[in-house]
Amino acid sequence: MTGKHFLLAFFVSALCLNVFAQTGQPDEYVLVRWKKFAAQKWEKVDFKKTLISKKRIAAMDKEPPDEFDDQVSELALLRGVVFGKRGRIFKDRNIQGFLDRQRWYKPNPDFSNSVLTKTERQNLDLIRLAEAERHLFVEQGDMRLWEGKKIPEDKLDFQTPAGWRILIAEVEAIHGKRFDSEPWLQKYFEERYWYEPKADYSPAVLTEFDRENIELFAKKRSEGRNLAVWVGDMDKFQNSPLTLEMLDGLTLSELRLIRNEFFARNGYKFSYPGISQHFEWREWYTPLTDQSKVKLNDIEKQNVILIEQREKEMRGRLATDAITEEMLEGMFIEDLRVLRNELFARRGRVFKDPELQKYFSSQAWYKPDPEFKDDMLGTLEIKNLAVIKQAEELAMSKFDAFEG
Repeated sequence: MTGKHFLLAFFVSALCLNVFAQTGQPDEYVLVRWKKFAAQKWEKVDFKKTLISKKRIAAMDKEPPDEFDDQVSELALLRGVVFGKRGRIFKDRNIQGFLDRQRWYKPNPDFSNSVLTKTERQNLDLIRLAEAERHLFVEQGDMRLWEGKKIPEDKLDFQTPAGWRILIAEVEAIHGKRFDSEPWLQKYFEERYWYEPKADYSPAVLTEFDRENIELFAKKRSEGRNLAVWVGDMDKFQNSPLTLEMLDGLTLSELRLIRNEFFARNGYKFSYPGISQHFEWREWYTPLTDQSKVKLNDIEKQNVILIEQREKEMRGRLATDAITEEMLEGMFIEDLRVLRNELFARRGRVFKDPELQKYFSSQAWYKPDPEFKDDMLGTLEIKNLAVIKQAEELAMSKFDAFEG
């Protein structure tokens, strides 16, 4: 999958129906579905002691796949109720939105899977496996359904790089493998209620189907750009540090997006439509009314600084490395204009435009040279200017709204 195909998949996803308004509030359709589900009084069930009947599970979410909207899935809401009675807070705003409207729900920031009883886990297994059966394509968390079975290739859809890594690891996590060399991945599985790490895990326990499924995931992942992370993956790194190696292969545009994703996941409301469009359709994105409450934790701040470091490194190579068209994909006109002028700024040009001069004067590397002339640029810099200029002619403004 090329960089263009990655972006295409991203924007195709953005065109999907978003049942929440840009304010983060559910529309009437969602409220009706929530009300219908709430009328079933699932919160009256003592999930700690009572096992849900398979017949009741089978009766849920019977709409045909082409009409079924998993953003208001009965099974997902039921899973939310089981956890919600223990106070779990969900990142999924569809489940959390429902729970927040229930009088019985008492959010507990200290919730841990360790409080779940054996019967609660059995209930969650029934629900989660039923959800997996209804998925048109394999999703993270579905692999217990496919244990002992080969996954057809047509059951695989677009995944982010971290998504593919999770699917590959999930096959072994089911058998108890630990991922201590990848702290973010280990933390991800520790948050799954079914995960039980085993000190004596060995790949020898993998079945023929396990190995075939891992190979299939690896094959699909290799069809991409061999990235470690991408836009939408930053929920895995809100409490786990990124590394510079994980950022290899990302363009300046993609780096900007994952940097802003940390702010988006904390409820930041972006002022430019061209930036907000990348997040407003995500099921987890809920802008806070009080923007003063938008706070990044220490690890998120550390990750933002790391991404900025990589962005600066890439910009610093403008005069020494050839710029390709692919490197500039997805960048706004405003960004490209600054990038183009940076080639001159690194040679010391003094700008008549006060905004440009103010920006470059704030950069530690900028050394103004009143004697600078355009003919001081080298052959590579001139070629890079042409590539950036061409990209500007095709780019959109960050002030433009995304219309589908």
